Amino acid sequence: MAQNPRAPAPRTGDDGELRRALAVALLPGIDELTRRVVDDIHAHSGTYASGSPVSRDDLRGICRDNLLRALEDFGGLLSSAGEGEHAARETGRRRAEQGVPLDTVLQAYRRGGRVMWQMMAEHLRATRGTPDAAGPVAGDRDTELDMAGAVWETIDRYSLVMAESYRLTQLEMQGRQDTRRVALFEALLDGRGDDPAVAAAAAAALGVPVHDRYVIVVAAQDPAAPPNPAPVLDEHGIWSFWRPRSGRYAGIVRLAATGDYGVLLDLLRHRTGATAGVSPEFDRLARAGRALRLAEHALRTLPAKSGEAAAFDDRLAEVLLVGRPEIAERLVTTWLGGVLDMAAERDVLLGTLRVWLDHGCSAARAAELLYCHRNTVLNRIGRIAELTGASAESGEVRLGWALALRALELLAGDYEQATGESDLGRAGA
Repeated sequence: MAQNPRAPAPRTGDDGELRRALAVALLPGIDELTRRVVDDIHAHSGTYASGSPVSRDDLRGICRDNLLRALEDFGGLLSSAGEGEHAARETGRRRAEQGVPLDTVLQAYRRGGRVMWQMMAEHLRATRGTPDAAGPVAGDRDTELDMAGAVWETIDRYSLVMAESYRLTQLEMQGRQDTRRVALFEALLDGRGDDPAVAAAAAAALGVPVHDRYVIVVAAQDPAAPPNPAPVLDEHGIWSFWRPRSGRYAGIVRLAATGDYGVLLDLLRHRTGATAGVSPEFDRLARAGRALRLAEHALRTLPAKSGEAAAFDDRLAEVLLVGRPEIAERLVTTWLGGVLDMAAERDVLLGTLRVWLDHGCSAARAAELLYCHRNTVLNRIGRIAELTGASAESGEVRLGWALALRALELLAGDYEQATGESDLGRAGA
């Protein structure tokens, strides 16, 4: 059967008698032992010597409890196994809550064990050969070495119990911290950041300023993409915080450096594989709720699972159209209906119109990009004007054509919808 590493070694014969005698001899001087341990820890630890976060009284009380229980355990004076571990567990819990590094606490345990053995050795030397000698073999050098080993065995077991309690407390604290962080982030996205107390608490929980440069990103939950872009952004020194929300991943991103907005879009488009909408920049956490809505609008203009990232300000026309599919359909019918009826010419005419509009209605530039003659472009634009009954020289007509082309793209593909519907054409049917 496997031995419990925290169980004390069995004590028999003279060994157990000597351990008991040493414990009994030192227990009346527990306050002096505590004082020496506290002084020694202060002398060797700047953290404890500073008095913050652990005051001298706090250290003295914890040391006394641990030393008392360690001596009783060492001497076999406890009524049951594990009875003395409460002090060690309490030490681990308190020091974790105070934020004292675990290595510092473990070092304090070693210092305490060292001083405890020094006092035992002093007692053995002072009483050797006298009627007060601590046991019949107290003068035996090998036996003294055995006692030193037994002291460190006890200290090691208590250190292990303390460290386990410390780590468990850290995990519990992290869980509470994460829960609070998520709750406050949700409060920001719900628009409750207008309350200065909520905004301040959220800033503290997230570890960012109340006033800074931020954007909200909403990414579709695509199985082919990572759960959130945080690791990719972290690699480039961009802080972010993400949570799943309503079938999406919502994230707040801090734009610490000039140009981070462009870097963010580039990383979203080329490194994460996520289909995402990005809000305009805002300068205080209180505006996160509004920014969330704008980011969601931008996302809805993108084809599902496209891996594209859209900045809200770059998709204003699409945002307007995607929210009103019946208007989008009417724009297409009104401004491009005649062209769409011409199956043989449709693709060429629409492609030419798109390039011509995108390049300032320059026939020469469009011809260069389409690898055709300038007159060919002019003839195609004239044909579109003929089919639609509109003048290509009119600014209003050009605007109508541009909007109709955007509406046609939205109606032709699958796009993210707030309701979970993905086909904008079906949504407007």
